[in-house]
Amino acid sequence: MQKFRHLVAVDQTGINQNGIQRLQAMSQQADFYCDLPDEQTVIDRLQGADCLLVSYKTPISGRAIRAAKDLKYIGMCCSLYGPDSANVDIRTAQELGVPVTGIFDYGDNGVIEYELSALIQLLHGFGGPLYKGRPRELGGLKVGIIGLGTVGILLADALRYFGCELYYYSRTRKPSQEERGLTYLPLHQLLKTCDAVSTHLPRGLHLLDSEAFSHFGGGKILLNTSLGPTFEIEALKNWLAADPDNYYLCDGCGMGTAADQLQGIRGVLYTQQGSGASIQCTQRLTDKVIANAQKFLDGAL
Repeated sequence: MQKFRHLVAVDQTGINQNGIQRLQAMSQQADFYCDLPDEQTVIDRLQGADCLLVSYKTPISGRAIRAAKDLKYIGMCCSLYGPDSANVDIRTAQELGVPVTGIFDYGDNGVIEYELSALIQLLHGFGGPLYKGRPRELGGLKVGIIGLGTVGILLADALRYFGCELYYYSRTRKPSQEERGLTYLPLHQLLKTCDAVSTHLPRGLHLLDSEAFSHFGGGKILLNTSLGPTFEIEALKNWLAADPDNYYLCDGCGMGTAADQLQGIRGVLYTQQGSGASIQCTQRLTDKVIANAQKFLDGAL
């Protein structure tokens, strides 16, 4: 059985204890860290490592990759959509011939459960603010989904059950979903039309600017479970201040690094926990990270 010589999980990757034991069996030496290191600490930890595992939270710079002279494989314990949205310098890794893998479809169910829960609590005023002063059901609510990938489609399926009117905006049209009742609208028209909008976008894509929020208008709900803000922060703050019935709902992933700027602002309803942190999610993440690492060892990447 092929093994790594020195595996380093450089931060809190979300791999469960059983997964740690499995990875230890796949490496002659394995080090697991549970903090969020700075660049120099990353460089220090990677000395002699041929395998790096990392969550979405820690940047892995080109400098860190170049300094890791023995590095042969990088396993991202999160989704990987492309070089521009990754926290790993994919282009430097490619230049040096170091393969980088990501995982998909591991936390989706928890995300949907969070979004439904957050919406329902606000619409009914359960334990917190009440949207527009009177309890209301999901049925008939006009919901827009920006980014119709796997999570967006799952959310549409769940909201359809409750009788929501569903709209979407995406870089590419989805005829199969339109056949199931989703209506495509250009971005600004979707924002004008919908009562609530949920964004599902790659990290770093700040699609909603001041102009977009002006089209969104007042008495609206914005949900986000992407990796970090999908909007310009000042534009969101101005939008929230403009109407007491504007709300921003997000989990720890959606808040990203913006907590210091947004926490405590009226209309921000925020749970620090990531919605993809369930036992089931952690097991799926663990299994997929290990499967990718095993493919590398087997020469199957």
